[in-house]
Formats: sequence, structure tokens, C-alpha cells
Amino acid sequence: MQVTETLSDGLKRGFTVVVPEPELTAKREKRLAELGKNMQMPGFRPGKVPMSMVRKRYGEAVAAEVLEATVNDASDRLLSERGLRPAMQPKLEITKPGPDTDLEFTVEMEVLPEVALPDVSDITLTKPVAEVNDEAVAKSLANIAEQRKTFKPVEEARPAAAGEQLKVDFIGRIDGVVFEGGTASDVDLIVAGPGFIPGFTEQLEGASAGETRTIQVSFPEDYGAKELAGKQAEFEVTVKALAVAEVPAIDDELAKAMGLESAEDLKAKVAEQIGREFEQLSRIKLKRGLLDALAERAQFAAPVSLVDAEFDEIWRQVEAAKAAGQEDPEDAAKEEETLRTDYKAIADRRVRLGLLVAEIGRANEVQVTDQELQRAMFNEAMRYGQQAMQVVEFFRKNPQQMERFRGPIFEDKVVDLLLGKVKQDEVIVTPEELAADPES
Repeated sequence: MQVTETLSDGLKRGFTVVVPEPELTAKREKRLAELGKNMQMPGFRPGKVPMSMVRKRYGEAVAAEVLEATVNDASDRLLSERGLRPAMQPKLEITKPGPDTDLEFTVEMEVLPEVALPDVSDITLTKPVAEVNDEAVAKSLANIAEQRKTFKPVEEARPAAAGEQLKVDFIGRIDGVVFEGGTASDVDLIVAGPGFIPGFTEQLEGASAGETRTIQVSFPEDYGAKELAGKQAEFEVTVKALAVAEVPAIDDELAKAMGLESAEDLKAKVAEQIGREFEQLSRIKLKRGLLDALAERAQFAAPVSLVDAEFDEIWRQVEAAKAAGQEDPEDAAKEEETLRTDYKAIADRRVRLGLLVAEIGRANEVQVTDQELQRAMFNEAMRYGQQAMQVVEFFRKNPQQMERFRGPIFEDKVVDLLLGKVKQDEVIVTPEELAADPES
């Protein structure tokens, strides 16, 4: 095999590879001989079919097979012998395919940059820490009780107040015509509560059982049903019943309903859970600070092909959000060219940071085990509640899909490794400060 370097520009590399014709011929003849041993043809004993007939039947297929295998083997040898690490799959192009001449093909690629391992001992991170105080526990217990509230019917005829529940029937019309999906019966809704068309439930405050009201609303511009988005509608609403919320007391009875022994046991469990949540939030901010510090040290050129691929994925998400009416207000205020430039910079930063994290992990022999992939898969499945087993079955039938967890697990293990090496200054903050997004 003869290799000639044709391009060396930054991270771009190009080569011309020539494999001598005799080597190709020998490989083809060897493969044809293997096939001839098992070839059966009337009039000949197995393995005694003349090579001319074997070549006639299998010649074209064997030539293509040997060509592909030779190109792959030669390109792998090229990478191995020269210690090249391609950023993406190399581009191969056959310029002289044989079979009666030397095989010649070109290889073009971008290689991964040389990444120097940074000294992280001089990095100092601020670790926000929030104490699990009585106020946080009480707030969480109140949320638990609120989630388990029930509604008790009100027998007396009286106007409904905000926060109370009405059972209603309604008929919706646009320009006087009943529209699909605008009619329903026995719907429970909270007066002045969320989760309905803006302005709908607010207009039912003061309504009584047996009363019929006509209310006017406007569907939001980003409403899910496009045929209704932005339209003015009129609803005829008949109130059938009123109910008030009954929030259970935070006592032993509530604790036992949740499988615990007592209210004190419930309080301890809640405090423990809050502590885990606070620690997770603290780690998220530590991780963000660490990655920001690493990004400042990732001062090397990123392969254009990787940056372009990352940008394409970011831009796909931006356009999907825009199509769904969920475009970031800051993005909407920018010209597309400016927006593309901004996201290209983000893509470049992500790629450089990703390469640095990967190199740190490689140098420290960080590995992701099968058990860690399995655990991540089960955690993902648990997010789907009653459909969890279906998700587990999907991953069992499609094990290659579990590879999606490898990158995040690897990154977290590298982050944990580095967090053990950097300096951390603890700062006491309130739970609200801990939960706040610093970018907000």
C-alpha cells in the first residue's frame, strides 16, 4: 500500500492511497477458491467445479466484495499507522477501481485537535447551599396536602367564589356556528383557575347552580388547534353544581394514607427529600460553573464538520420551537443572520467543551458500564408511569437505543472527577435563590 499526503491544512487532511493490482488479484483468487470448495454444479463433484465456472458465477460479486474490503482495510491502516483520529467519518472516493489496474482512492477528513489537559487545581467554584428549614418543609407539606384535596358539594344555592369548583355544561360558537370540540357536559373546573381558555373561568365567578351565562373569550394565537387560534368565541355555560375544596390536615391520618407511620415520619421524609433536591440544585450550579471554567480553557480550533453538525441540530430545535409558537422572545427580536451567528458561536463552544471533557475522561480512563446504562434506562422508563414496562421492552428489543445515555453518563462522571479536584467555597443562600436560574 502506497500513501501520499495531499492535504494538510489546519485540521483537514487528505491522502491518496494506492493498492497494487497483484494484491487485489490475490485476494480475489483466494475468495473464489473458498467459494469453489462448496460450489455444487451438475456433472461435478463438490469442490471440483472448474475455476473458470466459479469465476463466471461469482466473479463480479467477489470483485465488488474485495474492492470494498480492501478500501476499508487500507483506510483503517492509514488511520492507525499515522495516529489519526477523524472528527467524523472520512470521505472516501475511488479514482481507479481496477480490477486490471492498481486500486487508487482518496481519503479526506478533519481530525480531532490536540487537546492539552488543563490544570483545574486553580479553579475555585462557588457552591450555593440552602438549609432545609421549617418553612421549606411546611411549604412542601402544604403542597402534598393540596394535591390530595377533595371537593365537597355545596347544597345551598349561593354564588361561586374564586378557587371553588363548578360542574358545567357548555356550548361554544364562532360567528354563531357551533364548532367541533366546543361542546361538553359535566366538566369540572375551578373558578378563576388555570388550564382553560384565558378569561373563561374568571367570568364564572359569582355564578350559581342552575344559572346559564354567555361569556366571550379569545383563543390564544398559539392555541393548539390552529383552526381556532386567535378566534373570538362565545360560550353558553350552564352551571349544574358547586363544590368547595377540602384540604386534608397534615396529621397521622394523612401520613398513613401515604404508607408512613406518623406525621413526624412524613415530616422527616419530606425534609430528607428536600435535602436531596437542594443538593441536586447545588450540583447543577457547580457543574455549570465548572463547565464555564473549562470552556475558557478550551482554546483550540474545533473541527468545522462537528461545529456544523451541532449548529444544524440547534437550528432544527430553534425552527421547531418557532413553528410551535414557542420561540424565545430574545430570538424573535433578532435578524436571522444575527441569530445564526449567535447559535454558531454556541455550537462552537459546545464542540470545544465536549472535546475537552472527552479528552479528560479518556486520559483518566473514565468508562460507562453496562450497569450504569441499565440504571439510566430504568430511570427513563419510570418517567412514563404506567407505560414504564413498555418503554423497558422497547429498549430490550432495540439495545442500540441505550447508547443515547452513554454521553450524559460519561459527562457526569468526568464532572464528578473534576469537582473532587477544584476548590469549592460554600455560600449559604435561600431556597428561592438556590432554585433561581442565574440567567433570569
